[in-house]
Amino acid sequence: MSELTHLDDDGRARMVDVGGKPVTRRVAIAEGRLDTTAEVVGLVRSDGLKKADVLPTARIAGIQGAKRTSELIPLAHIVPLDAVSIDFGFDDAAITIRATVSTTARTGIEMEALTAVAVAGLTLHDMVKAVDPAASLGGIRLVEKRGGKRGVWRADDAGTIGADAAHADEPTDAAPSRRAVVLVSSTRAAAGTADDTTGPVIAAWLAERGLEPGAPRVVADADLSDALRQAVAESPAVILTTGGTGVNPSDRTPEATRAVLDQELPGVAEAIRAAGRSATPTAALSRALAGVAGRTVVVNLPGSRGGVHDGLAVLADLLPHLLDQVAGGDHAPRPRHPRHPEDGPGHAAHGVAAGTASGEADRLEHGGAPHA
Repeated sequence: MSELTHLDDDGRARMVDVGGKPVTRRVAIAEGRLDTTAEVVGLVRSDGLKKADVLPTARIAGIQGAKRTSELIPLAHIVPLDAVSIDFGFDDAAITIRATVSTTARTGIEMEALTAVAVAGLTLHDMVKAVDPAASLGGIRLVEKRGGKRGVWRADDAGTIGADAAHADEPTDAAPSRRAVVLVSSTRAAAGTADDTTGPVIAAWLAERGLEPGAPRVVADADLSDALRQAVAESPAVILTTGGTGVNPSDRTPEATRAVLDQELPGVAEAIRAAGRSATPTAALSRALAGVAGRTVVVNLPGSRGGVHDGLAVLADLLPHLLDQVAGGDHAPRPRHPRHPEDGPGHAAHGVAAGTASGEADRLEHGGAPHA
């Protein structure tokens, strides 16, 4: 067990000096549960309690709790919050609470996430106590934290919350995940009024490369943020989204993506834009992002089959090396290709042109230019 940092040499409480730490993006996820009765769960889900708006009230309370953590926990630092989200789930006789908190700062944000869960849970208890005074709040724990010099720590990897603090948040040596998630942002497809034409294409492409994508997850534009946070929490190797990257008021995929990323990869996003722009000028309007969340590679693709084709063509060359790097691999040696007089600039240009022509044919087959 490492030394307790909140005590000085004489055993007196102190606030740790974090002035010398680098400013990095940090994320903490905590969870808890309110054990109650099946009747209460049904009433909360149907908004049938006399104290109405149970979940919205608890959500706001949790957010306020995260913002007031430094006032409640004596030695906690005052940390500027980038975002706080509170999500609820339901078991047969319990309401689950999950808080995701992010900051760009010199110190971690675990206490803010834990406080958010505790305050949201206490608020739930207050709202249901007239029906079930025996309701029990518990199981509050840190699930994951990211950022800082030790990278990623997950409770499932550590095996126990009480693991040695000197090593608990260091990346494990476990084999990298081969799981992948495909998220389709389409309000019409989620409602069943349009077909999902891009998700299956992406899933098949991932499967061809030895990844395990499962069925595409089709969600309405407004639900993409929650779906993406949930996907990141599952810690797959890759998350590829499609749709919602343009400038339509309902297009919110870039905003949802930026909220979960620890590191952005602007070169990847720009390469995908450039591939589409060579055939369709409106591809320049795409606001798509790419980056890394923990050990998960996240890339936004356009919402059309032609745009997806162009994006996957770019990723075909980048993804294997990117996954290796995220898993801690060394830099791959640059391939050495002997140059011949006939292998001039036209040789490389031919490959690009061939890919572009293929993408253009796909667009024409499926009804024109891609959506951003």
